[in-house]
Amino acid sequence: MKRLDFVTLKLFVAIADLKSLTRAAEREHLALAAVSKRVSDLESQLSTTLLYRRPRGVELTPAGHALLHHARHMLDSLDHLNADLSEYSIGIRGHVRLHANTSAVIEFLPDDLSDFTWRYPQIRIDMQERLSHEIIAAVRDGLTDIGIFSAHIPAPGLITRHYRHDRLVLVTSRSHPLAQHARLAFADTLDYDFIGLEQDSSLHALLQTDSQRLERPLRMRIQVRSFEGICRMIDRGMGIGILPARAVATYRASLDLATVALSDAWAERELVIGMREFDALPLIARQLVEHLESAAERDTGETHADRRDRGARATQPTTKG
Repeated sequence: MKRLDFVTLKLFVAIADLKSLTRAAEREHLALAAVSKRVSDLESQLSTTLLYRRPRGVELTPAGHALLHHARHMLDSLDHLNADLSEYSIGIRGHVRLHANTSAVIEFLPDDLSDFTWRYPQIRIDMQERLSHEIIAAVRDGLTDIGIFSAHIPAPGLITRHYRHDRLVLVTSRSHPLAQHARLAFADTLDYDFIGLEQDSSLHALLQTDSQRLERPLRMRIQVRSFEGICRMIDRGMGIGILPARAVATYRASLDLATVALSDAWAERELVIGMREFDALPLIARQLVEHLESAAERDTGETHADRRDRGARATQPTTKG
């Protein structure tokens, strides 16, 4: 088989998208006769029929669908190659799309992204704060390059890498009866009204799931979208809440808040970096992922190899003597 040229592959993708030789010719700025000849030559070269000619357009044959799959992959790889080489030739620049949940935005990303943009001042980071389940959908649908979300939310089809751990604490006003405790279980808080995040948030889902396990209702009095809103309402004595410890620290200087450690295992949460394929990311997006991982390792002193070895030990069967 002779080599396939990218111009013809791009034309074939246009035909498949538009289901018309005429409209594909218009989009690719080619004469219809030239398009028809390229398709005929391609079918002869591959010794198979790629298109069914219909009165109102064309449809792909099974062979055509197979070629379309590979053509898209080849053209996408070519685009990434051009983008990467262009970045090297002009000095790394461009922009990265990043969606992150509230915990990451408040607790970790300000410092991590500041360091990154200091190293690459020509880079523009398009960051949006979203709920974890929204982030996973955006990564899967190609609406963002990278997502940072809670690890306990299922993310089928995505590659994830460890980012950070955050610790959840009970937040009360200083005058609240629970404020005097040093440590409590979630079950000890369920007699009180809660201020929490909106229904679709991963944190709300976490609390709802555990309250159901305990067979006790979660008395959610008010739901808001931001950590700040929760803290301000707790400060006014309207209820209690469960929030990341580092996020609460932001507001403790201006609000009359107390925090109490939680003994529940789920109070230690993992945040992960999610993507569809690491190797398919633009060069600068790959470097951002690696920068975020390195920042996490500097904070904890734990490398990727350490986490891998720890995970392997955790899955090894134990023997009793």
